[in-house]
Amino acid sequence: MSIFELKMPKLAESITEGTIVRWSVKVGDTIVEDDILFEVTTAKVNAEVPSPVAGTIQKIFFQEGETVEVGTVVALVDMEGGEHTVEAESTVVAAPEPPKAVAAPALKEEAKWYSPAVLHTAKEAGISTAELETIAGTGYLGRLSKKDVSNFISQKKNGGSAPVAAPSKKLLPVHPPLPNFSTSTESAAGDVIVEMDPVARIIADRMLQSKQTSPHVTTVVEVDVTKLVYWRIRHKAEFLQQEGIGLNYLPAIVEATTKALKEFPKVNASVEGTRFILKKQINVGIAVALDDGNLIVPVIQNADKLSISGLAHSIDTLANKARSNKLKLEEIQGGTFTITNFGTFRNLFGTPIINQPEVAILGVGYIEKKPSVIETPEGDVIAIRHKMYLSLSYDHRIINGAVGGAFVKRIADYLENWEK
Repeated sequence: MSIFELKMPKLAESITEGTIVRWSVKVGDTIVEDDILFEVTTAKVNAEVPSPVAGTIQKIFFQEGETVEVGTVVALVDMEGGEHTVEAESTVVAAPEPPKAVAAPALKEEAKWYSPAVLHTAKEAGISTAELETIAGTGYLGRLSKKDVSNFISQKKNGGSAPVAAPSKKLLPVHPPLPNFSTSTESAAGDVIVEMDPVARIIADRMLQSKQTSPHVTTVVEVDVTKLVYWRIRHKAEFLQQEGIGLNYLPAIVEATTKALKEFPKVNASVEGTRFILKKQINVGIAVALDDGNLIVPVIQNADKLSISGLAHSIDTLANKARSNKLKLEEIQGGTFTITNFGTFRNLFGTPIINQPEVAILGVGYIEKKPSVIETPEGDVIAIRHKMYLSLSYDHRIINGAVGGAFVKRIADYLENWEK
């Protein structure tokens, strides 16, 4: 009997576990490669997990609603009678005892898995495992497909060079187990006890981990956005007619932020031990509140290269996808800086928690009218101005007060002198 271990996949760089929402198969079902097996939810995204092999579901170890560590075996597939039954070391194994959900060693990198079709094609062509690891995969989650291997073989025969996989990132030691964030309390008559949903539990752990990882400092600046307000008033009707979406302030704030990030590269970075990495791309995450009370952060890739119209469409599209649970994996990965908009809820400002592994997050407050002293050639006058607060939480391991304060002030300068 040829048995394949189906493991909980790693859906994103910072995800260590996933909760099985729904099984699409049951024990005894016959499946083919790429059939959807189950749906998993994490703090960042929901995803459907396809099968890398063909065969029959022999055993399922975890039920719907259970949370499982990445790399843990969740089901066994009997590959006899499937499309391919090639036995391969580290892929086809004898049926194990039901596994226990244990964390992987801190520095051990998860081994790649290959479908029997890939292994069979590689074996016939004499392609070694070492060569397989150099081929760039185009399948689900970067998985190597039979087509990728065939293309590699063809280009090798023709003397050309095939696309190679990016080198593995250096793994960092994992954080020690997080302490229980709950406190012991007593409930009284009439109290309602509500269990956190899986996403809320993961977010709670991530926020606690961020506070333990980064020494947070928050600085706040008041911004006169009167010019920005009147710019929007002048253009919102035309923008709606031409673009089909409303014009709000967030695209302008994102544009001002990307300009400032170019001038302050330490804010667009991450920390790795005793060194920091300055990011080449500027990928801005936008926190989106969901109907269930949770948050998700879809990412605008290369935000600095988009126009106001492009930013507005990206923000609108990502927010709608987030609220309808239709975000793709690549749309929640790769962020280098995050913006969260407190102003949506008429909040003046807040002290947001950094979205790891980033080193700063910008909070945007509510715009309100205020009396303000204005200097004129004839002397000071009091006028009604539109004001808002920007709050920047930053990682003091890499950003000091001078850099943090100057960065958020630069964003304010762009918005105060807004012209389009």
